[in-house]
Amino acid sequence: LVVATGENAEPVWPDGVEGMDVYRGTMMHTSTYKRGDEFAGKKVLVVGCGNSGMEVSLDLCDNGAKASMVVRDKLHVLPRDILGISTFGLSVFLLKWFPMKWVDALFLFFSRLILGDTEKYGLQRPKIGPLQIKKSTGKTPVLDIGALRKIRDGEIK
Repeated sequence: LVVATGENAEPVWPDGVEGMDVYRGTMMHTSTYKRGDEFAGKKVLVVGCGNSGMEVSLDLCDNGAKASMVVRDKLHVLPRDILGISTFGLSVFLLKWFPMKWVDALFLFFSRLILGDTEKYGLQRPKIGPLQIKKSTGKTPVLDIGALRKIRDGEIK
């Protein structure tokens, strides 16, 4: 069990989850996760689908583990780069010239074009754009580094 909850390497561990005291497997937070090769051939449940949860799931899968991910909330998954430019750098540049709503619309257009419809894989998008959510709630969009392909191909459940 790998818990991928919290923000910016600040671990959040769930309290009072029934059965945790009798669970016999390995339990860790992503802040202490090192490498996926120690889980080769094992089933691993990753709880959380932010950047850390996606990256750990990808690493587990790449190292021969059978990774499954729990996704509780709607989220935006964006490509790491758009037309060879980092998504983060592009957002900083575009926000100097255009309203946030327009930049969000552009990012969602390119995201769908590059990554496809994430809802087909159980990853529903929020109604408001990724930059608007970051500004209003602090929730960071996921920048895909390859996990979405593994989810699409059924390698990450």
